Amino acid sequence: MSAAKQARVSRPRTKASKAVTVAKRGDGASLARLEARLPADALDLLKRAAELQGRTLTDFVVSAARAAAIQALKDEIVVRLDTESSRFVASLLDNPPAPKPALKRAFTQHKRLIGSH
Repeated sequence: MSAAKQARVSRPRTKASKAVTVAKRGDGASLARLEARLPADALDLLKRAAELQGRTLTDFVVSAARAAAIQALKDEIVVRLDTESSRFVASLLDNPPAPKPALKRAFTQHKRLIGSH
């Protein structure tokens, strides 16, 4: 990517962003660069694993980090209910309320516009 096609984006520096650089490509897409310090044996391990999968080190690390980040976020999205609330939700699932007129109209309109598929 040439310097002419790259526009640097300035961000306030925080602990998490000190090793991150973001650049805009000519087509408007953003690419970010992440700098990380790690033990030499960890780098060797990552290189070997990437090579075994026939991937570049960058592709391997980005893919693994992205998967770990998604899992970490999923693990945080937990709904915790007290006993009373849990029973209330269970009762709604077991005995759902009758649909309101607005919902019935929406389903009718959907069938008319989209079909019953």
